Amino acid sequence: MAYQNLLSEIRESVLYVTINREQKLNALNKDTLSELAAVIADAAQNAKVRAVLLTGAGPKAFVAGADISEFAAYSGEEGEALARNGQHQVFDAIENCPKPVIAAINGFALGGGLELAMACHIRIASENAKLGLPEVTLGLIPGYGGTQRLTQLVGKGKAIELITTADMISAAEAEKIGLVNHVVPAEELLTKAEEILSKIKQRAPLAIGSAIRAVNAAFRQDENGFEAEIKEFGKCFDTEDFKEGTSAFLEKRKAAFLGK
Repeated sequence: MAYQNLLSEIRESVLYVTINREQKLNALNKDTLSELAAVIADAAQNAKVRAVLLTGAGPKAFVAGADISEFAAYSGEEGEALARNGQHQVFDAIENCPKPVIAAINGFALGGGLELAMACHIRIASENAKLGLPEVTLGLIPGYGGTQRLTQLVGKGKAIELITTADMISAAEAEKIGLVNHVVPAEELLTKAEEILSKIKQRAPLAIGSAIRAVNAAFRQDENGFEAEIKEFGKCFDTEDFKEGTSAFLEKRKAAFLGK
């Protein structure tokens, strides 16, 4: 599929997705969100894709926020629909994707941009990155899962502080509070992401999907995370990858997983 606001390419089983609106600091407009929904849906079911690397075009921004001009005149009902559809089709879809999604945060990650990064499974930031949720300066709150995922990542007190002050924080501070996994010089950002992905690609794909589902269950009030883990653990025993992994271990050789 040809995208107008994204660049996408599969290289060595990794789907590289770049939000390509550099002149707008990669802001999320309706069309970009629609394309993100499509590319994540494809990645989830595409056997050629083992993982996704998501980043922004240019040196300044990962995603500097949402395109405010599109919803400035919305009613409450329209605003609720905007948040509900975006969360379901894009942000929750990323979080629930069975393929690991790594955010390579190459600059500003603000508002919807930070929410996008938080929906990813792993976050790596360049040293020049700035992160924040400034929605209260517009008379809004984060609407794409930001209040929930930030609280999960950094705790209630820090989440409320960051949201109510609308402060931007540095990449170093983000790493300190657990908002990002790693901080590296800008020129090493993709290299670090690829280093992590190279390890992930050596592991059993179906087991990775099960692990993501089980970890996500820990944060769902309507689901028992321990029970989810037990069920996913059991499902792994019926896979060819389990048979290959155990055989390789016993035969002292490297496993060749096929995702079956």
